[in-house]
This record gives sequence, C-alpha cells and structure tokens, in this order.
Amino acid sequence: MATDTLTASIGTGSSARVYKNFIDGEWVESRTGDMFEDRNPADTREIVGIFQKSGKEDVDAAVDAAKRAFKKWRLVPAPRRAEIIYRATEILMERKEECSRDMTREMGKVIKETRGDVQEAIDTGYYMAGEGRRMFGPTVPSELPNKFAMAVRQPLGVCVMITPWNFPMAIPSWKLFPAIVAGNTCVIKPAQDTPLSVFNFVRALADAGLPKGVVNIVTGFGSRIGGPLLDNPEVRAVSLTGSTDVGRIVGEAAAKSFIRCSLELGGKNPMIVLDDANLDLAIDGALWGAFGTTGQRCTATSRIILQKGIYEEFTQRLVERAKALKVGNGLDETVDMGPAINEGQLKTDLEYVEIGKNESAKMLCGGNRLDSGSYAHGWFMQPTVFGDVDRKMRIAQEEIFGPVVSLLPADDLDDAIEIANNIKYGLSSAIYTRDVNKAFAAMRDLEAGITYINAPTIGAEVHLPFGGVKQTGNGHREGGLGAIDFYTEWKSVYVDYSDKLQKAQIDRPE
Repeated sequence: MATDTLTASIGTGSSARVYKNFIDGEWVESRTGDMFEDRNPADTREIVGIFQKSGKEDVDAAVDAAKRAFKKWRLVPAPRRAEIIYRATEILMERKEECSRDMTREMGKVIKETRGDVQEAIDTGYYMAGEGRRMFGPTVPSELPNKFAMAVRQPLGVCVMITPWNFPMAIPSWKLFPAIVAGNTCVIKPAQDTPLSVFNFVRALADAGLPKGVVNIVTGFGSRIGGPLLDNPEVRAVSLTGSTDVGRIVGEAAAKSFIRCSLELGGKNPMIVLDDANLDLAIDGALWGAFGTTGQRCTATSRIILQKGIYEEFTQRLVERAKALKVGNGLDETVDMGPAINEGQLKTDLEYVEIGKNESAKMLCGGNRLDSGSYAHGWFMQPTVFGDVDRKMRIAQEEIFGPVVSLLPADDLDDAIEIANNIKYGLSSAIYTRDVNKAFAAMRDLEAGITYINAPTIGAEVHLPFGGVKQTGNGHREGGLGAIDFYTEWKSVYVDYSDKLQKAQIDRPE
C-alpha cells in the first residue's frame, strides 16, 4: 500500500503533512495536481495538513473502485463484514486520544467534546458490528399450501457520503459503518474544514483488513466534486448531513436519477422551561445545549422558551453563567468553548448579532468578537444571549450555527409548544418540568424527530433513530435500525414446493 502522506514545504521553510486520497486501497494524489490547507481555527498559523483538491477524474476513479469491490463485498457474509468493523472499532479505541487531539486541532471544539465525538464513532462501531448477525427479515405464512414466504435485506451498491465538519468522525461513522455491514461499498467526501478526522477513521478500517475499494476517500470542495458524485450513473444512494440549502440541491440532483437520498439538515431547536422545573438542572442544560461545540450543532439549543413565572430568575442566572464561560483553544483542558470553524462562520455569527439588535431584541451578554492576546489568530467570539425575543424575529426563526441563544417568554405549556412549533425545522426539542402529565403532552405535541425530558436538545444515542421533520430532512433516519433500513433493499422471496402451478389469489379455495 502506498504511503498516505508526504511532506511539503510551507512559507518560510516549515513543513506540513500532505494527505492523499484513498482510492481502491491505495493512497494516491489527485489527478488535478491541486491541494488545499486545513488550518487550526483556534490558531490559523498552524497548518494541520494539506489535502488533495480533487476533481471529476478522482471521483470517477473512486466510484469505479467501489463498483468493482461491490461484486465481491456483497457476497461476504454479514457476520464476517461485522468482524472487520469490530476490529476497526478496537483500533479506534486504542487511538482515541490521538484522534481526539487531531480533531480539536482541525475543528476547534474542546478536547472533552472531541473525545466524545470519537467515542460516538466507537459506540456506533460496536453497535453496527452486532447488526452483522441481526439482518433480520420476516418469514410469514403463505396464503397457499406448500409454499414458503419471506423477505430478505440486500445491499444497494455504491453509496456516496457527504459529511459535515462539526462531528467529523461521529457522523461519518453513522454512515459508513451501517453501509458496509449491509454489504455496500462507499465513496466519502469529507468537509473541507475537517478531512483529517475522516482519514483517521478510514485508516482504522484499512488497518482492520477492509478489502480494497470498499471505502474510498475523495477530498476537495463541493463545487468541484459534488456534481460528479451525484451524476455518476453507478451511484445508488447518497447520504448528506449539511444545510437545508445544500440539501435541496442534493435532493433535486438525486431525484433526477432516482438515487436513494438521505438528508439530515438544519435545526432551530427549542428548550421549554416551565415554572415547576428544576432551575439548576435547566440552566446547566441550557449552557451545554447552547454553547457546546460553540453552538455549531444541528441539535444546538438555539431557543429557550421560558414560562413567565421563572423568566427573570432563569435569565439572570443564565447570563451570569454564560459570562463566566472560558473561551479559548480547545486543547486547554480548562476551556469551555472553542472558536468558530472558520472566518465565514464567525462573520455569520456576528451578522446575526446585528440582526438581533436591529430587531430590538435585548442584548444580555456577549455579541463581540474576541481578537486580542491569545485570541489574535483565531475565530473566537463571546457566548451571546438575547432576551425578550419575539417568536417572529429572524434570530428566533433562522439557524445561526453559532454561540447565540434567544430567550422567549411564554404564558403556559400550550403557548410554549405553539412557539416551539412555529418554525420551518423540526429536529430536536426539550422540556424541563416535574409534571409528568405536561411532559407526556410535550412528547406528543412537539413537532420534532427528537424530544428530551429534563435534558437539553443535544446528546443523541447511537442505537435510536436520528433525524427530524419538516425542512430538517426528507424522512430518513440515521442511527439504529433506521440506518440499516436506508442502506438495504427488501426482496420478497416465495418458494413453492407444491410441484404444481398455484395462481395466488386466483386459486383461492371457495
């Protein structure tokens, strides 16, 4: 196997590792000859790595490799496929700290969170390894004598994964592990901001003995390789986690070729706090939900809907806690919140601060860029809280994807649920209450794919379906059996051992 990296001179003679594409079991340079830099958002002077800026030829080579590999891989018994996943998961466990530190360097979130990201990939690996012996299908009684009926799962073929930068190992694991245990082969395009974490993940699969061509990596920019991936006639499915705008483009392109398409898109997630809630617990949840991963989660708690009886106390205590959060380089174990992923995201965050001010929302804390001293070379801003936000304001309706949270007052549970549902998204939701009746009413009435009781809107577990309603996606789910459902086709099988022609409903006895 060719080496995965080489060293290139940068600037004044310092060097950075150059990472290659992974196609047909080999680490290869892009046929374009172009490359791009992966820089640390906490200190942009650091180049984490240099990656291939791929084009159509690279995409076609990767898809061709996956197509060839599928002929043999689909015939490998699912338990044997699962054993490779299990070995790869054990390797990830051994490399957890190394992978976590690489992820913090390229993505920025604090080290305790990147350890959790890698652990989520590990959890997914163990779960999906078990699915290798649970590819169950129904056997049912036939309506005719001497006839056997059942349904079996079959793989789709070549699957394309387009993954985001905010969970650069966990989300690829949600897509790759179920796809390959089901017998598919894959081409993955990682986000250009975080390709190293995907390389670390796929390297574990390769080191575990995954046959060549089963998983292929092509790095680069969506504008250059997204179209060729979706237009390739050999692709049978595409799974995207990204923005709603990009999801619409991918969904339309997939529909033209009748490609199976899974879209996990945006969110504007509400957390309801009622008067009877445990406020200490709710404030802890609000801080974690709003500012974990610098608010850069599709499940981030971006709206906190407060019953009026506790509005003032909750607001005061939340603002005090938000002001005390330590912002900085995520490799520092004492830091609570890292940087935005890049300059563009920081600009968006700050633009929404101005939008909130112009809408007459009350700025309670934060709202400013941090750019002096240790912050001088990174994309940092203060944790930001807006109060007295109206449900119709843009900061209460549009996904910001940054450390900006809006507080909205509500009269009672019914009013809070109406505010929560008054949105085009429907990914995650939460309610804090000690009243079991109100909790169950919220579980029933909140329009979301996920609802938490007395917990924030973040923290999904890998063995349950993950996804949302409305413009959050197109109905498919990741995690658990939802993932196996997406990456397999059902085939109904009938075995007639009557030794005569039976014409189904026509031969039904009177």
